[in-house]
Amino acid sequence: MFRIIRVLRGLKAAKILATFALEKRAESALWATLLVSILVTIFGSIAILHLETSLEANIHTAPDALWWSFVTLTTVGYGDHFPVTSSGRVLAAVLMITGIGLFGTFTAYVASLFISPEETNQQEQISALHEDVRKLREAFEQMMVTQKNNDPN
Repeated sequence: MFRIIRVLRGLKAAKILATFALEKRAESALWATLLVSILVTIFGSIAILHLETSLEANIHTAPDALWWSFVTLTTVGYGDHFPVTSSGRVLAAVLMITGIGLFGTFTAYVASLFISPEETNQQEQISALHEDVRKLREAFEQMMVTQKNNDPN
């Protein structure tokens, strides 16, 4: 019985989180992007340390791996640290593609900040136009009623 209640509470919590994420899509996307960026940087650092074990490798320490992962994810690529093994290069390609997607998401969020006020302003203008049309229609109907009452025929 307690397990069923615990599962139902978990489903309710998941529903609340999903509702929040859908209501605040832009903010959710930003936080998800930041979280994924951090996780990819950390896991990329760990992976490159395990993959670059040859004698020619120039990524030997955790700080070097973290720096390489961050620079690769941001697609800067200074060239001071780079993978020499095939598997390390595949990891680098995955990090670069992931970085492009993550920065595209971040850029879209920033763009939405510029666009949102304009959309709100447009909605306000449309509402004002609807109100003006309603008032004009009422004035026209009032004018027609007045003209009908003044018409001797």
